[in-house]
Amino acid sequence: MKVSCLQENLAKGLSIVSRAVASRSTLPVLSNVLIATDQSRLRLSATNLELAITCWIGAKVEEEGSTTVPAKTFIDIVNALPLGPVDMGLNVRTQSLNVSGGHFVNDVKCIDAQEFPIIPQADLANGINLNVADLRQMIDQVAFAAATDDARPILTGVLVKVDGGSVTFAATDGFRLSVRSAHLSAPVVEPVTAIVPARALAELGRVAGDQEEAAMMTLPPGRGQVIFHLKDVELVSQLIEGTFPDYTHIIPRSYTTRTVMTTEAFRKACKAADIFARENAHTARFKIVPGGELQPGTLEITAQAAETGSNEAKLDATIEGNGLEIAFNVKYLADVLNVMHTSNVALETTAATSPGVVRPVGEDDFLYVVMPMRIGK
Repeated sequence: MKVSCLQENLAKGLSIVSRAVASRSTLPVLSNVLIATDQSRLRLSATNLELAITCWIGAKVEEEGSTTVPAKTFIDIVNALPLGPVDMGLNVRTQSLNVSGGHFVNDVKCIDAQEFPIIPQADLANGINLNVADLRQMIDQVAFAAATDDARPILTGVLVKVDGGSVTFAATDGFRLSVRSAHLSAPVVEPVTAIVPARALAELGRVAGDQEEAAMMTLPPGRGQVIFHLKDVELVSQLIEGTFPDYTHIIPRSYTTRTVMTTEAFRKACKAADIFARENAHTARFKIVPGGELQPGTLEITAQAAETGSNEAKLDATIEGNGLEIAFNVKYLADVLNVMHTSNVALETTAATSPGVVRPVGEDDFLYVVMPMRIGK
C-alpha cells in the first residue's frame, strides 16, 4: 500500500471512527483502526463488535493495500503532524507502516488486515431515506431518556418504528418517556421495528453533525444489525433483542391543567432549582396558581437541601384549568428543555400522583412524559 492524503482530512476521519475502537478487548486487533484503499479513497474503520464506524476520505492511491494500525498511537502521530500532505507506505512483509509528513517520519507496527472483523456495508437499494436534520434532532430529543444502566437492557435502547410515511423514535428509563416523530420523503412498503442502542444513536448524531445529504437506514435480514449510511460515513450497530414496553398507555389521554410559559425561563428556573434539588434525589415542588382577570397565572418552583439551602423561582404563565401542587425530578425537566427549540412550552398535569406531559407549543411531533415524585406534607 502506498497512499497520500491531507493531514486535516486524516485527523478528522480518525476522530470519527475512533469512538468505535474497543477500549478493552482480548483481541488486540480491535484496538486498531483498519486503513484500506478503496477506489481512489482511503477507508478508515473501527469496531468493538457491537458498534462499527467507517469513514472515507479523499486520497491519492499509488498502490492498493490495507492494514490495521494501533488507534491511539496512530491518532497521536497524525495530530502531531503539520498541516499538508501525509504519505503512508506499508511494508507487507514486516507489517510496518511508514507515516511521514513535513519533517516527521514514523514507522508503526501493525496487525494484518485479514485479522480485522468483516464490517457489512449498506444495501442502498433497499434502504429507508431519512432527512439528516430530522434525524439529528430526533436523536437529540430522544436518546438522552434511555436508561444508562444494564439492569433492564431493553431500556438502554431506542425504539425505532417506521410505518407508512412516518418514523418514530421512543426511549424510556422507567421514570420518563420521550417520543419524537418525523415524516419520510418516501413511504415504506413494509413496516419496520427495531431497538437500537442509545449509545449507537448518540454516535450517529455526532458524526452526522455536518452532513447535509439524506441518510439511509438499512436492516440486513437475519443479521440483528442496523446500518446508517451517510455521505462519507457508515455506522453499523447490533440491535437489542427483546420486546420494548408498550409506552402508549403511559401517555395521559387528557389533562386538567395546562401551564404555558417561555421555554428559556422554564429551563433556567429548573437548572437553578436543581442546584439544591440534587441533594434530595433532584426533587422539586411545582405549584401552579391560575391567574385572575387582571393578573397572569404563576408557576412556583421550589427546591430545598439540608446542607445547601433553598431556591424559589416564580414564573409568569398562561394557565388553563385548576391549581395544583406536584413534585418532579427537576433534572429530568431540565434535560428535555435543553433540547426543545420552540419559544414556548406547555406542561400538562392532572393530579399530584399522575404523570406530567411536556410539549413544545406549536409542534405536535414531540412529547415528553415525566413521572411525579412523592412529596411530604
